[in-house]
Amino acid sequence: YSMFFEGYTEKLWGRHPREISADWGAQRVKGLSIMGVLKNAFQKLLPKKRDAHQVETSLIEEFWYPKLGPGQLWETVERRNVEHGVHVITDARVIGLTQQDGHMTGVIYRNADGKEVTLQADQIISSMPIKDLVEAIAHEEPSTDKEMVRVAQGLPYRDFVTVGLLVRHLRIRNTTSIKTLGDPPIVPDCWIYVQDPGYKMGRIQIFNNWSPYMVKNVDGTVWIGLEYFCKEGDDFWSMSDQETTDFAVKELTRMGIINGSADVLDSHRERVFKAYPAYFDTYAQMPELVKWLDSFGNLYCVGRNGQHHYNNQDHSMATSMEAVANIRSGRADKTNVWNVNTEKSYHEEK
Repeated sequence: YSMFFEGYTEKLWGRHPREISADWGAQRVKGLSIMGVLKNAFQKLLPKKRDAHQVETSLIEEFWYPKLGPGQLWETVERRNVEHGVHVITDARVIGLTQQDGHMTGVIYRNADGKEVTLQADQIISSMPIKDLVEAIAHEEPSTDKEMVRVAQGLPYRDFVTVGLLVRHLRIRNTTSIKTLGDPPIVPDCWIYVQDPGYKMGRIQIFNNWSPYMVKNVDGTVWIGLEYFCKEGDDFWSMSDQETTDFAVKELTRMGIINGSADVLDSHRERVFKAYPAYFDTYAQMPELVKWLDSFGNLYCVGRNGQHHYNNQDHSMATSMEAVANIRSGRADKTNVWNVNTEKSYHEEK
């Protein structure tokens, strides 16, 4: 625990684990036990290949991944919606929700030109952070329950910065029996976790291993992503692109993974707001907030930030499917939408 989890968890959340609700730990290691880990290790030594249904989710090693990365999935969703006559609006920010007699009646958004536009709505499915959703409700209705506004404003999030580096090669080598692409060969990992508290970096992604199509010269270069957990507006978040890249290169060099800036051919910094909904501060009052939000009969909260629930991508999409099923069937109770992925044990579909 001290070596692998305590320091890393504090690095990720900016809080010691004792301050974080046990709901988060249960969410990430469902069905997992020491005996389960040992059983999995021994079974991996057997020649027979196991189906994903036979493996606890936390131990699954194979899954589908879009050829050009996860963004390709949402590009496809948008294209198919447009093909079916849906009007998709992008580069817009929701700033208000109108209501009447306990139901939502419309959405007010500000477009890329700064113009405010109001859309009438029969049903609203929201994946925006609950904090922002309640702020949008209160923006148009001054009498909004002040206690619920306080709870929503107190919900914590962890923001995220990733630094992408295109490097000539990695100093670490593949010492496993797993074959990899590249010359010289690279390690087979998609992620490498950095538990050492002496480094701010939390995780390293090796994009060559996610999909070779994401790297132009997959045999001669390596695209890596260096992940940093921070808080919007803090010193690290506020660094310039160059300062952040220089910081990341120095850490990676100190780790012995590259030989310094001379190995770096290209770079890119990306900041992600509210990447991780956190399980402390006013999170303990989430049941009250859920009940209040559900009182708006035609408002459905879905997705990771929409439910302030640390779901994976597939379960986040499943919450939307449940919401649509409720709308089609006329079901008023929304527990099925909130209960996606809350069972104590589950298996991924392959």
